[in-house]
Amino acid sequence: MTRRSCAIYATGIVCAHLLIVGIALVVAQVFQTMIHSRLKKELTLTEKSPVFESWKNPPPPVYMEYYFFNVTNPEEFLAGGKASVKQIGPYTYREYRPRENVTFLENGTKVYALNPKTFVFVPEKSAGNPEVDIVRTVNIPFVAAMNELSSYSFFLRTVVSMYMNSLGVELFMTRTVHEILWGFKDPVLTKIHSLKPDVDEYFGLMWKKNGTHEGEFVFHTGEQNYLDYGKIDTWNGLRKMSWWSSNQSNMINGTDGAVFHPLINRNELLYIFAADLCRSIHLAYVEDVEVKGIQAYRFAPPNDVLMNPKVNPANAGFCVPAGDCLGTGVLKVSVCREGAPIVVSFPHFYQADPKYINAVDGLNPNKEEHETYLDLQPTTGVPIRACKRAQLNIILKRVQGFPKTKFINETIFPIMFVNETATIDEDSAAQMRTLLLLVTLVSNFPLLIVGMGIILLLVLVVLFCRNRQKKTAKDETAYTQVSDKPEEPSETPANQPMRNGSYIAMSPVEAQKC
Repeated sequence: MTRRSCAIYATGIVCAHLLIVGIALVVAQVFQTMIHSRLKKELTLTEKSPVFESWKNPPPPVYMEYYFFNVTNPEEFLAGGKASVKQIGPYTYREYRPRENVTFLENGTKVYALNPKTFVFVPEKSAGNPEVDIVRTVNIPFVAAMNELSSYSFFLRTVVSMYMNSLGVELFMTRTVHEILWGFKDPVLTKIHSLKPDVDEYFGLMWKKNGTHEGEFVFHTGEQNYLDYGKIDTWNGLRKMSWWSSNQSNMINGTDGAVFHPLINRNELLYIFAADLCRSIHLAYVEDVEVKGIQAYRFAPPNDVLMNPKVNPANAGFCVPAGDCLGTGVLKVSVCREGAPIVVSFPHFYQADPKYINAVDGLNPNKEEHETYLDLQPTTGVPIRACKRAQLNIILKRVQGFPKTKFINETIFPIMFVNETATIDEDSAAQMRTLLLLVTLVSNFPLLIVGMGIILLLVLVVLFCRNRQKKTAKDETAYTQVSDKPEEPSETPANQPMRNGSYIAMSPVEAQKC
């Protein structure tokens, strides 16, 4: 056997083995299963987990952008006209949210943590100085007092109204952005505080929220089931709430939005418990996106999250008392926030019933600026970019005994909205790209084997064809005709035998002498 034949046989054997092994690995998904098993094991909330430190101290910076609706025609609104507002802002604060008092429970299957939040003003990302800029908005303490007195006698409401007039309290107030956010001493609350000491005399939308937490959380670590990774087990010792009117609405579902289980697919719904909204919401897949070179799935709340219960009966449990429902796109949360009739929505009433948008001039809802979304890397479940957008509103309506409300039309009045944003930092993005590259290479290793087998198969075909060509050429040159002259009968002596073929005649020569 020649060297060429040995090479052909060896190439064929290696090619066959590579193709068989590669196809078998692809069909069995051995490497993909191995990678998935490793991810499920590594991505847990344990001290040795590579994601534990980033869970305790999230590296991506979180920014809170506050926008306010400045009322431009308060007199016209009080006279029964439509209110007109102008958006001002943003006033941006950097949010720091380390997890503290981290304690593992039940053999590492659960973890307890507090999540205090601290806010620091960022002037370079803001439209102005919050301690100087003035905003005219609804006097929320005044509305809260009217709301509390609505069940009392007309006489008492009239007396309180007269007292408020003597203090110069109006339905609309003018304060600095800083005061509205972080608090000021309110004359109405000061008087109530003197009668009921448990009522705070200060008011602010973020009063006592700088450096405080939203409650005590216990999370699943994912040790028992990777799908439970980061899910909330209890909040303030509760596994379900009691404010809403149905068991489904009172459920505490999902994570706190900081982490999600690995191996996310496009068809699943993701749940987040929002303590500031007193409820869980779900997010559905929207589209594939790319953030800093990382492929991600975008999830966002679908239209049915805040849809009217007549269209989506699952939302009937958020009507309190049962049957007392608002329209599409708004949620009354005063059941868990004592005082004023507070309503939340998406900014500018995005995805809400047009009647709420048309009730106030100056609103312009659009998807790009007002949609809440979450971009998740599907393999690891890590949030790459997030935008949480929510608007705070208050219900204004006529209250007998308070002449200032005599002519106003019932309106869900916008106060402000916040845009909470976070994007993965460059170092974390670089690490993520490297990790995903390794995962891709290992997962596609069987395809690499198949590819090498196909290449060797092509080499084998080329060697085989060349070998056939050379063999054919050799067979054609095995016999060569000496002369093209036709054979003629030769005249030979009768006594000399006939000879086949040609021969060399030898003549005798004389012997040479030495």
